[in-house]
Amino acid sequence: MDRHTATLHADRIQASIASDAAAKSALVASWRRSASLHRLDPAGQKLPRRLTEIELSMARQRVEPLLAAARSSLDRLYLAVGGVGCCVLLADADGVPVDRRGAPVDDETFHSWGLWTGSVWSEHSEGTNGIGTCLVEQRALTIHRDQHFFTRNTLLSCTTAPVYDHLGNLVAALDVSSCRADLTEGFVNLIAMAVSEAARRIEADNFRMAFPKARILLAPVADKSTGALVAVDADDLVVGATRAARLALGITPDCLARPLPAADLLGDAPAVSEDLTEAERSVVQRALARSQGNVSAAAQNLGISRATLHRKLARFGIRRPH
Repeated sequence: MDRHTATLHADRIQASIASDAAAKSALVASWRRSASLHRLDPAGQKLPRRLTEIELSMARQRVEPLLAAARSSLDRLYLAVGGVGCCVLLADADGVPVDRRGAPVDDETFHSWGLWTGSVWSEHSEGTNGIGTCLVEQRALTIHRDQHFFTRNTLLSCTTAPVYDHLGNLVAALDVSSCRADLTEGFVNLIAMAVSEAARRIEADNFRMAFPKARILLAPVADKSTGALVAVDADDLVVGATRAARLALGITPDCLARPLPAADLLGDAPAVSEDLTEAERSVVQRALARSQGNVSAAAQNLGISRATLHRKLARFGIRRPH
């Protein structure tokens, strides 16, 4: 970027944050945070700070379960966008990319821009940018070219979505970045959809890994794409819920701190009732199969009486194997 264009960009930011636009524009509000709160200069030319190898290793260790859950989704997202000059970054809650996907032919370019593992992309360090601003505002967004705070970042287009852990806490940001000049608005919109969908997949996979012994149910909410999942234990008690489920169903940490029957939370939605009934039927069938049809042994393994098991066999229409 030439000096004249850089000056125009810096002047535009200063004029915007000096006006009343910050009250109406989330972008200008971010610019104002960058200048007033973080004391950054839009004309600054210093490249993003990079962690040492030891610091990066420690950052990765802190989110290792999330990295394991995210690998397949990162691969799928890269297959969708990598061929058009984009890289995929998964940053931790501090705005540091801890995993990345990119084409080797583009590596030198992205590394020079700081779009690399270990670079610090928090709003505190880099001003308005996809990763940092997403983490501050906790929403999916795109910071396209001259929407960036620093003039040196105005050739970048960054589309980012927040990622929440199994406790509903913000733990990461999933980002697709490009420095292509011919990136159209329509394609950016397609990238935004892909990034948001991948973020929800990461949350779902991480949630399932966090509750490996629980049954995972889709909460009965209007928007089935939100990833509103609930974990239910063997006693049909809710033991976990994704952020989307917590928001949709009003689940608080206090709710999960005490026994919470799934039926009380999920109601009598047919899909849920059928799921619970089918789960109980499957447990009975497995117990009977393991005991080779011996009802007494199956009842003992299930911790119920022989008479109770006979009633369940009749209710579920299960015949003893010969």
